[in-house]
Amino acid sequence: MEKVDVRGLSCPMPVIRTKKAIDQGAKELLVVGSSSVSRENVNKLAASCGYQVNLIKNEESNWEMELKK
Repeated sequence: MEKVDVRGLSCPMPVIRTKKAIDQGAKELLVVGSSSVSRENVNKLAASCGYQVNLIKNEESNWEMELKK
């Protein structure tokens, strides 16, 4: 599983980095971030690309989500 670490980045960078991994053919991703806005935007991107999204950690300033195709 490929890891995309977007902690500390503001949008649109988390979405751009996640999209880059998707475009490179990743079937499973672990995305780690710190912003609630980026969490929502990455979630929307993944769903629009046909990925199943599983939020595995959701704390106030830290989240992790698995994306699987």
